[in-house]
Amino acid sequence: MSTDDAGTVYSMSPSGAVRIVYNFDGTEGYGYAPLIQDAEGYLYGTAEGGTLGGGIVFKVTTGGKLTVLHNFLHADSNDGWLPAAGLVLATDGNLYSSTFRGNPTNNGGLFKVTKAGSYTQVHVFDGTDGTQTEATAMQHTNGKIYGLTSLGGAYDGGVLYSLAVGLKPFVKLLFTTGKVGRSIGILGQGFKGTTSVSFNGTPAAFRVISGTYLVATVPAEATTGFVTVTTPKSVLKSNLEFRVKP
Repeated sequence: MSTDDAGTVYSMSPSGAVRIVYNFDGTEGYGYAPLIQDAEGYLYGTAEGGTLGGGIVFKVTTGGKLTVLHNFLHADSNDGWLPAAGLVLATDGNLYSSTFRGNPTNNGGLFKVTKAGSYTQVHVFDGTDGTQTEATAMQHTNGKIYGLTSLGGAYDGGVLYSLAVGLKPFVKLLFTTGKVGRSIGILGQGFKGTTSVSFNGTPAAFRVISGTYLVATVPAEATTGFVTVTTPKSVLKSNLEFRVKP
């Protein structure tokens, strides 16, 4: 905790050395949701509190500069409030998460925030489809976002939901760095009949294990960039770049 018991953002080296990146003081937020990092190195997260009392979505640099992207108004029936879960950095470059409370039924909802701070509520829970989300969601390689609610649903024991916002299918790399010759596992869908795999445009040897998993070898001329998998129905691109080690 910080000196104000509001929490901190910190880093830890492989040897265990801890460095405080940012100390929350409660006025701009406090909480414990996990952080995510984008390709530029910025960290994004959610916190309770804030200047309006309903929680915040924030960005912080590894040097300790914090920017509030969105302030939730406490108990606001339209905006939602209390973002208890962490964020999903989706393949469209936007941030998705949920509010624990708020909206007309006070059941919380799902929202999108751009990196510039533009906020949109994309779904309002009514209780029958869930309420009170605390768990951080994830994006499946089919493009949809999946998550859990704590309560609600047919038996009031919570639901497993999917959110479709028009995001395209992609492939996910099990490792995002490696040397030439390393075998890399790739997750996706529709892999049966795959005709090619490439690392930043360089063809790679590969072996299809199942319709959702294949293994590719980093080719000799590979350079850092995205991995693409060509299936009988589409060309799937990795959500993250693969960095080739020297």
